[in-house]
Amino acid sequence: MHKSLWQDENAIAKESIAKGDFKADVLIIGGGISGIMCAYFLKKAGVDCIIAEAKETFSGISANTTAKLTIGHGMIYDKMLKELGKEKTEMYLKANSDALKEYERLCQSIDCDYEKRDMYVYTTSKKEKAEKEARALQSLGYDCEYTEKTELPIKTLAAIKIFNQAQINPVKFAKEIAKELNIIENCFIKEIKGNTAIADSFTIEAEKIIIATHFPFINKHGGYFLKMYQHRSYVCAYENAPIFKGMYVDEDISGFSFRSYGKYLIAGGGGHRTGKDGTAWREIEKLIKTHYPEAKKKFSWAAQDCMTLDGIPYIGKYSKNTPSLYVICGFNKWGFTSSMAGAGILCDLILERENSYAKIFSPQRSIFKPQLFINGFESTKNLLYPSLKRCPHLGCVLKWNKYEHSWDCPCHGSRFSEKGEIIDNPAMRNADI
Repeated sequence: MHKSLWQDENAIAKESIAKGDFKADVLIIGGGISGIMCAYFLKKAGVDCIIAEAKETFSGISANTTAKLTIGHGMIYDKMLKELGKEKTEMYLKANSDALKEYERLCQSIDCDYEKRDMYVYTTSKKEKAEKEARALQSLGYDCEYTEKTELPIKTLAAIKIFNQAQINPVKFAKEIAKELNIIENCFIKEIKGNTAIADSFTIEAEKIIIATHFPFINKHGGYFLKMYQHRSYVCAYENAPIFKGMYVDEDISGFSFRSYGKYLIAGGGGHRTGKDGTAWREIEKLIKTHYPEAKKKFSWAAQDCMTLDGIPYIGKYSKNTPSLYVICGFNKWGFTSSMAGAGILCDLILERENSYAKIFSPQRSIFKPQLFINGFESTKNLLYPSLKRCPHLGCVLKWNKYEHSWDCPCHGSRFSEKGEIIDNPAMRNADI
């Protein structure tokens, strides 16, 4: 079993809470970084809230992050300016910039190896794109520069150097944030009826409910199964390799990312749509072996990310027809920065306060984007494919992942063990294998 560097060093232990019927002002379903941050801010505001986590706190996707804290979410700002205009682009940038400032404030009193680092979004093939991106960010008043120099072993044409970003140990951070929160672990919520969440042997009643699971599991509202797909990528941590000063990400979703932590070089890559053919860790291993033959791999793990139609997370009301239900999801590989921004937005919405960033992240924005039709095509193709091994979520054919020995759904990204036991949602039960 692959385990991340962070999971090896730390564990978030929560005292068991006797299970019975509960009541709270707000129920948060999901004990990853987004659920933890929502509960943290709500508690600070005096709101009685409970987190219901299906497994152990921070044991899922959040523990497999590389924990780069940055507004450098690829080369996105030039495109956003053209498609959304300056006002909405500024909203997105400012929300994430404020999230970085909040991390800096919180980390002054948290031992989580917080370090200021410059972020490089690089390209191996599109120099002109990098030039335009630098101009776009500078026009928005953000401190960055165009450069053709990096520390990377691979050939790059250009990069955007974004100053004063940061990196942390994600589990150390979450461990401190979660200390005083009310968390019910091993609490799998099967169903929500009105304002009541139903687990196996008890219920939780709340005035408002936040769905902070990795992928929203309620299909009859919101259409998230159409609005998102999942992307799988791989990470290795090496000793005896160079320690980079900066953090790096390829503007191409299938490219490599890098950061350092202590004595480790952390390299990510090999990305592909979940359920599609990939090479797992092999691309990273080949790259490191070629350039740093003395490097020793100490950890390897995989991450899975929800990708939205327009590259912007869904944060706000779950749907128009669910006034007491909220959602935070679809982080497009930038879960830590987006979770901080999203938690602030949801806290304001629940407390009925004005939030200047809520509009850009609203789940009710237009879904008519090219990715919608790609998602629809993938689902239709897989539904029509003849096979008995199907995902219990919406019936798509499961594909065997020979590298990770799992059954993966190419439609919505649910994953199952060799025996059909659920690993990743949105599926809510085991598969018949």
